[in-house]
Amino acid sequence: MLLLRSIALFLLAALLEIGGAWLVWQGVREHRGLPWIIAGIAALGAYGFVATLQPDAHFGRILAAYGGVFVAGSLAWGMVADGFRPDRYDVAGALVCLLGVALIMYAPRGR
Repeated sequence: MLLLRSIALFLLAALLEIGGAWLVWQGVREHRGLPWIIAGIAALGAYGFVATLQPDAHFGRILAAYGGVFVAGSLAWGMVADGFRPDRYDVAGALVCLLGVALIMYAPRGR
């Protein structure tokens, strides 16, 4: 159950951080205005809280692993929100990052 909770929290964190950054991007770069920017800042702030809910107590481990989720999630967000089509190197890189997430977070450790 802890594994599923951890994965769900990583996915929620990615949604908030990537979505928040995208909202700020839309507000500034696409000239959609202050409401988009404010919504993005709120989502980015919420991301910071979600990361604290991970069952593992090590900040460095959580954020290092989340980096891999962020890479893969950013490519997926670009596909859905902006019509981006990753090439095979994007996909391979994302898979390597997710393997890193699995090793960092879920490898058996003698505790």
